[in-house]
Amino acid sequence: MGRFWLRKRGFWALFLLFCGLFAFSRPQAAVPAEGEALIEAPLVALTFDDGPRRSTTADLLDGLQERGVPATFFLIGEQIEGNEDLIKRMEEEGHQIGIHSYEHRWLTALSAADFARQVDRERQLLYEILGREDFLLRPPYGGVDAAVEKRANTPIVLWSVDPEDWKELDADRVTQRILENVEDGDVILLHDIYPTSVEAALRVVDTLHEKGFLFVTVSELARQKGIELENGKVYRGFRG
Repeated sequence: MGRFWLRKRGFWALFLLFCGLFAFSRPQAAVPAEGEALIEAPLVALTFDDGPRRSTTADLLDGLQERGVPATFFLIGEQIEGNEDLIKRMEEEGHQIGIHSYEHRWLTALSAADFARQVDRERQLLYEILGREDFLLRPPYGGVDAAVEKRANTPIVLWSVDPEDWKELDADRVTQRILENVEDGDVILLHDIYPTSVEAALRVVDTLHEKGFLFVTVSELARQKGIELENGKVYRGFRG
């Protein structure tokens, strides 16, 4: 009887140790759902433009899933066909999806009809895949004027940290530029069409996790900072 009790106690000790190690290894603390308590940790939003691209976007989604991190993707409309599964995966894994125009055009130079072909056409494509229309807008090149604000019919999201990852395809430099400038409430701009940007993004996640930061979508970041996003209004970040 004594030996059985010792073996039983040893089994439960090992079981509890395993559970503790599993809990400790979880990559990111759970983010409260809408309506729940606000988060006290510093928060940032990772955003990615110009995708989806099959190879790099899939790799990025894999890395974010491993870390339990949501991001916001501003998609190019003409790259949606053939990548519908990636877009559904983004939705299923808790990422936010936005519009980056159908052909990556300067929206400030367009007539009302051409604006509709660039923005509303993509909105319709996403509706056919996801069954909803509430997508944020990020104009290519950050180009915004009064006409874009009037026609957007959705909040317009730019960024507050830009490492210019498209200019110099160097993961080390991109990572350094972000880490040297990021603060609580920032919106980070990257492009998921470059392998170096995917690598840099995951390095940033790992480093900022060690510093106590958590990652949320753009809309959740705004909510956490007490800001209600308005149609036609431009947001560059949500620092205090």
